[in-house]
Amino acid sequence: MPEFLDAYSSGEVAVLLGLITGLVFGVFAQQSRFCLRAACIEFWRNKPGPKFAIWLFTFSTALILTQLLMLNGDLEKSSIRQLVTTGSMSGAIIGGSMFGIGMVMARGCASRLLVLSATGNLRALIAGLVVTIVSQAALRGILSPARNEISSWWLIDGSSRDLSLWLPEFGALGFGIILFVAAFYLAKRTSPRIYWQFGAVMVGLSVALGWALTSWHASNSFDIIAVKSVSFTGPSADTLMALINEPEVPLSFDIGIVVGVFAGSFLASWITKEFKIQTFTEETGLSRYLVGAGLMGFGGMLAGGCAVGAGVTGGAVMALTAWVALFFMWLSAGITDRVLDYRRETA
Repeated sequence: MPEFLDAYSSGEVAVLLGLITGLVFGVFAQQSRFCLRAACIEFWRNKPGPKFAIWLFTFSTALILTQLLMLNGDLEKSSIRQLVTTGSMSGAIIGGSMFGIGMVMARGCASRLLVLSATGNLRALIAGLVVTIVSQAALRGILSPARNEISSWWLIDGSSRDLSLWLPEFGALGFGIILFVAAFYLAKRTSPRIYWQFGAVMVGLSVALGWALTSWHASNSFDIIAVKSVSFTGPSADTLMALINEPEVPLSFDIGIVVGVFAGSFLASWITKEFKIQTFTEETGLSRYLVGAGLMGFGGMLAGGCAVGAGVTGGAVMALTAWVALFFMWLSAGITDRVLDYRRETA
């Protein structure tokens, strides 16, 4: 393997690792129908069913495998940004809440929009572009002062961000196993398709795969390599801006993730004959998607990641801010769905 690293630049290796991870995520996210919004709606309507089971399979698999990597010494806590740098609790709370509201309004989180875009869903494509533009504005543009201000309201240092320090030695791993068993029981009761369940497990595996590959790259490269895994708000924004502003797209793991997920979802939908052009109609509307996408773009950057980047990837390493953001995504999504449902009933 050292010969492989010597033969290619760090950027080339990083984009290849991102492509591999993204392809696995894209193929199986499309096939499993993995979607936090759908899981939230089932949960808050007191009808936990196959979509909630799928989300539990993904989250628990990512948590179990990532914790095994850490316990085995293949993923060092000291290399994980979410566990060693200063984090924002105010960003997690407010950003997570905004993301959850936007996710319900746009009928999908950032990852789901990217996956659906590759299957011919033009509604998801337009909403996803809005997410990336607003994300970039929140990261480096006109919205960045507001993001920085809100983030500064409640900061916690790196030593306080590791939630596993509050648990027994194998507490995080044990919790992941409990969630997996719960997913298995719920799936047995609600009967989602077997290949959906397998796909959900593979989506969770892709998150652990991203952590493992970037950790391996960082350990064997002379360059400084960021240890990270699957995320979408920041990487999608960087990919779009690179395509617009750069004559040559800079190679990185994030670029590979976005391209890999899109390609994987497209291939899966094409092979299974699920690719279909879908546009806006009177029933779907446009303004709801645009407002929701804008909230997700700003909220995702404020929260430190999207439903996958913060919720699953960050949750898998037991980052406190990620768990807080995920909790408020669930809470705000449930409230938003109830409000929209009430408005439909009274219209």
